[in-house]
Amino acid sequence: MKTDSALSWQPTTARLTLKRRAALLAQTRKFFADRGVLEVDTPMVVHAAVTDVHIHSARVELEQGGAADRPERSFFLHTSPEYAMKRLLAAGSGDIYQICHVVRALERSDQHNAEFTLVEWYREGYSLDALMSEVAELVLALLSGTSAPLHVQRISYREAFLSQLQLDPFTARAADLVEAATRTVGFHSVGRELARDELLELLMGAYIGPRLGQDALTFVHGYPATQAALARLDSHDPRTALRFELYCRGIELANGFQELASSAEQRMRFEQDNDERRRRGLPVIALDERLLAALEHGLAACAGVALGFDRLVMLATGCPRIDEVVPFPIERA
Repeated sequence: MKTDSALSWQPTTARLTLKRRAALLAQTRKFFADRGVLEVDTPMVVHAAVTDVHIHSARVELEQGGAADRPERSFFLHTSPEYAMKRLLAAGSGDIYQICHVVRALERSDQHNAEFTLVEWYREGYSLDALMSEVAELVLALLSGTSAPLHVQRISYREAFLSQLQLDPFTARAADLVEAATRTVGFHSVGRELARDELLELLMGAYIGPRLGQDALTFVHGYPATQAALARLDSHDPRTALRFELYCRGIELANGFQELASSAEQRMRFEQDNDERRRRGLPVIALDERLLAALEHGLAACAGVALGFDRLVMLATGCPRIDEVVPFPIERA
């Protein structure tokens, strides 16, 4: 009898699924070609990690010139092509998209593999509403004929919390958020108390999100300003960011921003990330000065989004685990 190790050379994806994946990739490229969006290819090995406390960059060591007596330099595998693509935008590329592998350390589950495929694109002059509409067009096209027809739904972050937990995320007491997390996902504080944003993110990720989009493409918009990341704040409601996430059948598919163009504001947010890293006992990250310089040079008004392609293939094929749509997951890489 063959052991698991003896079989580990084999892919975890069936040939028919590989063919479907290839067809979906071709359809995605045609979608953007028909709209005149330029495909680009940026480096996977980058000089700066990300400061976001929820994303863990994988470090790589490269020898200088291959000589054993020369010190190694630390680089990182990109967690998203966002920073490099914004540098292209600032240099005048116009509308661009990219299909690429990215790596995020410490992520593994039925919906997570450390290495996965993103479809990321940026549209100059687009509002967040216009970008949500385009995302819906692409996803509906790729999922057409796979199951019961989907409709498109847009709800605010506040509406999602009110409908699922009867809590207003902007006014609820921290004690109420702790009680909700304890009741719904079995949260128990270990070692340190969670900050308000951590509780909100736990509730959205572990309880609310998996209940969204059961028969729809559900766009959740109006995230708290404290979760803006690289998005602009809403001038009509400074408590919220111009950011959305897309859910379908309880799976988070996409994260989109009305992109922040201010170098000074972005630097401040990176520094705030590092303050939070210190609070959590995480490594402090050197800022990506090349991105900040590009923003200082000037970034046209634009909106951008990252779409998880492997998860979309899961939905298109009915596969419940990412291992079934990725030929060699991390254990077999």
